[in-house]
Amino acid sequence: MRIVNQKDFAAGAIYVLAGGGFGIGAFNYTIGEAARMGPGYFPLCVGVLLVPGRAGHHGHRRAPPRGHRRPEAARPARRRRILGAVTLFGLLLQPAGLVVALAVLVVVSSMASHAFRWKGTLLNMVVLVAFSIGVFIEGINLQLPLWPTFLR
Repeated sequence: MRIVNQKDFAAGAIYVLAGGGFGIGAFNYTIGEAARMGPGYFPLCVGVLLVPGRAGHHGHRRAPPRGHRRPEAARPARRRRILGAVTLFGLLLQPAGLVVALAVLVVVSSMASHAFRWKGTLLNMVVLVAFSIGVFIEGINLQLPLWPTFLR
């Protein structure tokens, strides 16, 4: 067997090792069954899904069609802005509350788009905040702060 692409081979090896680790580690817990899942059920499923993930890939790639553009999320500056938005959300959630953290998440990640418009961003923010409060706070009674600590 000849390895055509070293990066693909390394990625496949990492998937196989991670999947094997999850699968073997799951047997330290009760697996259960689909109707009554034990704590080892999910790690076993993750392991089973990761192991064959790269098995059918042989490194043959077609060249992109002429005039092909990379997706917007694949551009490095946009990727950094989106990852920064998610990181800010995680850092702001406890001290600033859900409303402020979601507002920052939506505004910063929306700025990563070339089609950024304030009107659409603010509408998206209002809908996402209302939906999140309805589902997570009212629906499943998740104990998250809604507002910053100085307003509580």
